[in-house]
Amino acid sequence: MTEAITQNSEFVTVTVAKQLFGIPVLTVQDILGPQRITRIPLAPAEVAGALNLRGRIVTAIDVRSRLHLTARAAGDEGMAVVVEHDQELYSLLVDSVGDVLSLSEAKFEPNPSTLDSLWREVSLGIYRLKSELMMVLDVDRLLSIDRAIAA
Repeated sequence: MTEAITQNSEFVTVTVAKQLFGIPVLTVQDILGPQRITRIPLAPAEVAGALNLRGRIVTAIDVRSRLHLTARAAGDEGMAVVVEHDQELYSLLVDSVGDVLSLSEAKFEPNPSTLDSLWREVSLGIYRLKSELMMVLDVDRLLSIDRAIAA
């Protein structure tokens, strides 16, 4: 009897405005609690500022702003997921960080046609979990802020 070998993909789960996202675990460098962020003058709205991570300057990206969502409530500091893009570190500011999920690639689906075009641009696809959808973030596209501003 031959069994089909199914590949699993692992994702760090994060929540932004009650939407569950998965970030491929191999792109995640670190997970941080609330950080002191220094504003950068004349930076795009998506750039929350910069933070110091063990002596390295890291650009902080507000995922809510990048996805055109309402700002986080005052006093709600959220968390940060540090990822690498083009050999630079970026801190993705999210509402919360959840578990690491190992999901079968057989259950991966393309983006629904009804998905907002901005979200479709930064999503690789979805997984249907028991009680919700998890969108898989395309970190490279999420961090292509220059292209997003031009659009």
